[in-house]
Amino acid sequence: MFTITLSSHDQRDLATNLTTFLSTYKYISDSYIIEFFTEELWEKLPAKWREVLCGLSFPQIADLLLDRTCQDRRYPSVWPLSLLAFRATAHALSFPRQAGRQSGRVVHPVEEFLENESQSSMLGHIFRKHVKPKKQHEIHKLGTLVKQLCDQTNCEAVVDVGSGQGHLTRFLSFGLGLAVTAIEADGKLVTMATKFDEELLWTLEKEKRKWDGSSHPSKAGTSPRHVVEELARPLDESLVVTGLHACGDLSATLLRHFVECPHVRGITSVACCYMKITTRGCPSPPGLVTAPTPPDTLELPRPVLTDDDNGDCRAGEFGYPMSSWLRGLPGHTLSYKAREGACHAIEDYMQRLREENVLLRTHCYRATLETIITEAKPEMRRAGVQTIKKAHLLPFAEYARLGLARVGLLSSLPLEPGRVEAMLEQEGRVVAYFSLALLLAPAVETLVLLDRIIYLQENGVKSKLVPLFDPELSPRNFVLVAMKTGMVEEQRELV
Repeated sequence: MFTITLSSHDQRDLATNLTTFLSTYKYISDSYIIEFFTEELWEKLPAKWREVLCGLSFPQIADLLLDRTCQDRRYPSVWPLSLLAFRATAHALSFPRQAGRQSGRVVHPVEEFLENESQSSMLGHIFRKHVKPKKQHEIHKLGTLVKQLCDQTNCEAVVDVGSGQGHLTRFLSFGLGLAVTAIEADGKLVTMATKFDEELLWTLEKEKRKWDGSSHPSKAGTSPRHVVEELARPLDESLVVTGLHACGDLSATLLRHFVECPHVRGITSVACCYMKITTRGCPSPPGLVTAPTPPDTLELPRPVLTDDDNGDCRAGEFGYPMSSWLRGLPGHTLSYKAREGACHAIEDYMQRLREENVLLRTHCYRATLETIITEAKPEMRRAGVQTIKKAHLLPFAEYARLGLARVGLLSSLPLEPGRVEAMLEQEGRVVAYFSLALLLAPAVETLVLLDRIIYLQENGVKSKLVPLFDPELSPRNFVLVAMKTGMVEEQRELV
């Protein structure tokens, strides 16, 4: 399996180059596509860029701008060197998202779904029930990696944090024979996980009766009593922590716990929802869920970053940056919008571009609607218009009627048909601009993950970054792997 490992010097070099690059194009990464017209975003691009981008078809945008692997680029016109450099730098500074070669061959991206597109051939039927193909792919890949990490650290106990409905937990426990404790804050998800546990136990008991007295082995990897024992066992032994798409600050919190807790010997961290990470400039981002404080507990103030006399920042408890190195880089920030953009699925968007999917129309629809809303009510800038079902299939007048009603405005507001039509005719420009912002998304994600790698390095722990999942199935496909025993370079290769 291809893994990303960098020397300490290379880590810092890459972080410096990324912050410089992202600062240069901050006006793109920080822009909201819904403000394409109200903020005249197109006019902010260099004139030479506008000249070549406005003439590109959607498939050409995918091939010439977004696809880092495209080998046959045929340009319809001469591109300015600055745009070519922008594209090349964005690709060069971003961690590769494809897993590459395994065992000397190219792995088919959906090989496990060739027989049945909804059932992974790598999982037994008891682990596929209630599980969508994306999650099937993830729990098999990550579960196998966690098992290997447990073997290398001599740990049998795993804590699955943010376990949701327990799909990964069940595979680790019943499929791979590990002692697993699941932690989930959402009571509704815990209820569902308990229900699915009972279904699985019933299935196992049914199969046990079926094969009782036969030499045929059970399809489960461990006994049902294993789970019951683990629920009562205190967490005072060596263990591995895993978090599959732990949201926002949860991934950063798990890394800190791994560093600070002597019992945690290894970790696999799959992050998501970067926009919910707390930063010095955005300590309470939209969507952040804070833990409730028990009524009999004194609520302590949240630690904050402070400046000392020489201008360096002392460590805080924000989700980004975690490392002293990133905190020390002058003038560097990652805005909420840049981090939100890093969560977009670039592979899926390239597919839409190549298919010239009508879903692409939604960007221009929403940007036009934003113009109508802000002219009627300037204080409603960036109003949260709830998703309009099949918006791309509606005439704009119907879309606008529904959208205005969602924000409490009368649908009879004057639309000025000629002006609206002129905006809708700029759909190609809107898509091209959004694609420029999307090109920066992997660079932003790289910087967030690199900060965590450097944080671990600063605390004496080396790590690997593995593009474990197929990015077309699971866009947040990087797994940060670390353990406290031995040197990462001397470990057996993790698959």
